[in-house]
Amino acid sequence: MQTLGKLKEKDQPFFLAVGFANPHLPFNSPKKYWDLYDREKITLASNRFHPKNAYEGALAGSGEIRVYEGIPRNGSIPDDQALELRHGYYAAVSFIDACVGRVLDELDRLGLADNTIVVLWGDHGWKLGEHDEWCKHSNVHLDTNSPLLIRAPGQKSAGTPSKALTEFVDLYPTLCDLAGLEKPAHLEGDSLAPLLNTPDLPWKRAAFSQYPRKHNMGYSLTTGDYRYTVWVDGQDHDKILFTELYDHQKDPQENENVAPNPAYTETINKLEHLRQQGWKGTRQALAN
Repeated sequence: MQTLGKLKEKDQPFFLAVGFANPHLPFNSPKKYWDLYDREKITLASNRFHPKNAYEGALAGSGEIRVYEGIPRNGSIPDDQALELRHGYYAAVSFIDACVGRVLDELDRLGLADNTIVVLWGDHGWKLGEHDEWCKHSNVHLDTNSPLLIRAPGQKSAGTPSKALTEFVDLYPTLCDLAGLEKPAHLEGDSLAPLLNTPDLPWKRAAFSQYPRKHNMGYSLTTGDYRYTVWVDGQDHDKILFTELYDHQKDPQENENVAPNPAYTETINKLEHLRQQGWKGTRQALAN
C-alpha cells in the first residue's frame, strides 16, 4: 500500500508487479479464513484414480507435497488428511482474495482505479486429489488451466467472461495494446484487448503447453473440446512414443485416454495437423 502511495505522489505512468505466494504449499493462512469453511461439508475428489490408458509418465507422483512432514512418501494420501489439505487450499484462496481486495481498494482510495490496468493471473493450476495426485507438474487440464482476469479503463464488456483460449504469452502484447505501446515484432502471443470489448469474438483454435518427464517431452494442445498430447523422444522430437486424447465434451475430468479408440482417428489426425502447424497455424481466426 505504501508503494502505491509513493507512485501516486510521483504522478507518472507506472508498472507494479504484486506477487502472492498463496494458494501454494504450505497452506498457511490466518485462522479466520479457515473458519470460513466447514470441514464436514468439504468433499474429496470424485476421480481419485489415474486416467485409463494414460501414458505411464503423464503424472508426476505428487512429489512437491511429499517433502512435508506427515505426508506419505508414496501411495494415496489418507482421506482425513486429504480433506484437511483441501480445507487449507480453500482457506488460502480466500486469504489471497482478501489481499487482492485490499490492493483494489487502495487503487480506489488513491483515485487511480479509473486509469490503471489490472491483471490478475496464476502461473498454473492445481490438483487436489484428482487422479490420485496433488500439486502440478504435468500437462493435464487441471495443471495448465489457470486464473486470468483483466480490468482495463474503457473496456466495453466489463465483468463478462470469455470462452476464448488464452495463453501466458498473450499477456505482454495485451498490456502493450492497452497502454498504447508498440509491440516488438518477435512476440508469439496475441493481444487479448479485443476480447475485453467483444468476449465472444472468434479467436485462436488451440492453446499449447509442454512438460517433460524424465528424458522425454509431452507436447499438448487444447481446443476447448479436446486435449491432445504427444510424448516424444527426448533426443528425437520427431519420434512419437505415445499419444493421449481426452474428449472434454464427454469426459471433462479427463478420466480416459480415448486415443486407442478407432472412432477418434479422424480427430487425432486433425489435431496432429494443427500441432504440426504450430502456434501460427492456430491464428487463422484472428487473420480473417
